[in-house]
Amino acid sequence: MGKRLFGTDGVRGRANVAPMTADMALRLGAAAGRYFRRDGSAGHRVVIGKDTRLSGYMFENALTAGFASTGMNVFLLGPVPTPAVGMLTTSLRADVGVMISASHNPHHDNGIKFFGPDGFKLSDEAELEIERLALEGVEPVQAENIGRAKRIDDGRFRYNERVKSTLAPGQSLAGLKVVIDCANGASYRTAPEVLWELGAEVIPVGVSPDGFNINHKCGSTDTQLAAETVVAHGADVGICLDGDADRVMIIDENGTVADGDQVMALFASRWAAEGRLKGGALVATVMSNLGLERFLQGHGVGLERTGVGDRYVVERMRAGGFNLGGEQSGHIVMTDYATTGDGLLAGLHFLVAMLETGQRASELARRFDTVPQLLENVRYSADADPLSLVGVQNAIAAAEARLADSGRLLIRKSGTEPLIRVMGESEDEALLRGVIDELVAVIGAVS
Repeated sequence: MGKRLFGTDGVRGRANVAPMTADMALRLGAAAGRYFRRDGSAGHRVVIGKDTRLSGYMFENALTAGFASTGMNVFLLGPVPTPAVGMLTTSLRADVGVMISASHNPHHDNGIKFFGPDGFKLSDEAELEIERLALEGVEPVQAENIGRAKRIDDGRFRYNERVKSTLAPGQSLAGLKVVIDCANGASYRTAPEVLWELGAEVIPVGVSPDGFNINHKCGSTDTQLAAETVVAHGADVGICLDGDADRVMIIDENGTVADGDQVMALFASRWAAEGRLKGGALVATVMSNLGLERFLQGHGVGLERTGVGDRYVVERMRAGGFNLGGEQSGHIVMTDYATTGDGLLAGLHFLVAMLETGQRASELARRFDTVPQLLENVRYSADADPLSLVGVQNAIAAAEARLADSGRLLIRKSGTEPLIRVMGESEDEALLRGVIDELVAVIGAVS
């Protein structure tokens, strides 16, 4: 049976529209509480974090009620980055962690992500069971066994110290002028604090959340503000995070953007040279550029590709014993330090590379020349399935044949939005543009 509620990164949708309703959040909380309290004993814990969306208040309270109704004790972290939830789940010896966030999506969306007691996102099997329990209903505990809830006021400070501890003892960022764009999201306090405490001159943007402006004209998906700020202030580098701070984009001193592929290329080549790249390979998704693959081959580093979604990257890393992976979109996963993508952590280690090499951001952030890549999104209605139609399948097959000798094509449904993502790569840009435009027109006509 396929999952009905969970996508590639938890349950996500428009707030107050099914499935992202307060009722469903309560059901999911009760279901997860029942799943992680299967032995019926007391003392079980859940930690809940959130980003800065207005709807976060509603979902936080609904989840708390659901968990408490099954006897789970709830620790509320308030606004913290997603990687902080993974870290604090293990630090606080909790059975489960929850992050309320729709990541890079606009404010009117929200989502619920679950972490297991090891701090890693749940498996498909666990999500399926929680989904089943949520849809079928969970019997609450007796009144005397209802769980308690309390605020954890120092959660972000614990996270800050953990991130700083990944640097060498005494490592300072003094002398670096850094623009940090927090997307008016979960890192609006943590990221500027960490950079300042490490000695950098900090120029913060996107640090005034109002419940509605998360990811709006700022952050890793809209880097113009950060790029302009870097140039205007003569900064050495810019670090752009998304709404829940598990993604990063790097801005060099000229205002040029480096995506996750370039950052992974830098880390993989440095770690391989230092003998600390476990498994001799980087784990990335099918979306990563062909140029990255060629760069890694030139440095004797393998590339393990997975389906799209940082959870699949992490699953492959854990199964194969790899310690570096991520996505072109900016999820950088370093399992020596964290259980999920961490934008601030990756940004800090980029700054360390600048200091250790003495090179400018523009020199470090351009590891390879990208193969021309185009990505177009086609929105479809909830009751449509464009990729199942024979006409669309025939068009895709014809497009693949046209690109066969010069590139590749990837067509997939988004796991977080009702979008068909049409991506292609080719050295022949004119051919690529034509192929993508034709496919978008065919899919759009039936969507």
